[in-house]
Amino acid sequence: MIRFGVIDFGQPWWLVLLLLPMAWLVWRRHRRPAAILFSRVDVLVRGPSFGRWTARLMLAARIIAILGMALALARPRAGARVEQVNGDGISIMLAIDLSSSMLSEDFQPQNRIEVAKDRVKQFISGRTADQIGLVSFSGEALTQVPLTVDYPVLLAAVDNLQSGQLEDGTAIGTAIVTAANRLRNAPGRSKVLILLTDGVNNRGAIDPRTAAQAAAALGIRIYTIGVGTEGMAPVPVGRGVFGLRYELRPVELDEPLLESIAQSSGGRYFRARDGQALQRIYQQIDQLERSPVRAKRYVRYRELYRWPLGAALGALMLELALLAVRGPLP
Repeated sequence: MIRFGVIDFGQPWWLVLLLLPMAWLVWRRHRRPAAILFSRVDVLVRGPSFGRWTARLMLAARIIAILGMALALARPRAGARVEQVNGDGISIMLAIDLSSSMLSEDFQPQNRIEVAKDRVKQFISGRTADQIGLVSFSGEALTQVPLTVDYPVLLAAVDNLQSGQLEDGTAIGTAIVTAANRLRNAPGRSKVLILLTDGVNNRGAIDPRTAAQAAAALGIRIYTIGVGTEGMAPVPVGRGVFGLRYELRPVELDEPLLESIAQSSGGRYFRARDGQALQRIYQQIDQLERSPVRAKRYVRYRELYRWPLGAALGALMLELALLAVRGPLP
């Protein structure tokens, strides 16, 4: 990789083509034609000044086209640097339930997972200096993204969340322990776990209340969100010829458990009957005591090949237009 200031090249060997215009000009200068060549008689009629002017313009266009193509093939790009981010922030882990019941379609026209993903992405987009990580869980828990300030990576990970990626069930205690382990050594005094679920703990060897007490001992505040409307909801019960089959079943949400988890850690419980629940959480988090945070942000490459490629195509079109008027270069 070759770097010039803030720009480098992904395939620098194509830069060898930059020598072609120079070699071609040297060859033309030393070539001695035996006669004066004109491709068409009308060039003589129009006069030598017109011919010289168009010949020089065609030559310049050809050189620009070759240079532009060589630069475009070398893939110039900017970015791909590491920035130090300093600010007052909070360390936040997001734990999202991916159990099959999250496919219930009581948030029409979307199911619970899609609504949760939309609200979480909105939350991430509103952060600036907060370190955020992502844990998904159902019958087991998995860290999707550790604490980071690389929000585009987080948003992409949230987009990729789907029910069925993990063993089915709802292991709330396992999710708390997995997220708390990521927050344990996080910098700053404000450490937050936002746990979103639609359900009843039915898997995992760790009791959710015990896990919440352990997290509180580490200084972690847990905000729990219970997702789902009241009454009946269309719940997936199997897969048929045309996809998932749904039946209307009572909404099961262990609100006393979620309230207990939140209270034991100094957090709050929210019931997400609509899209406004997360907004209230934003306001709570903004009131937390913030601490200085130093973190690294990785900036991705920004491809710049379009500019030399556009110049090359423009020069090529100009040469073709002049070629139609004057004829080929001698």
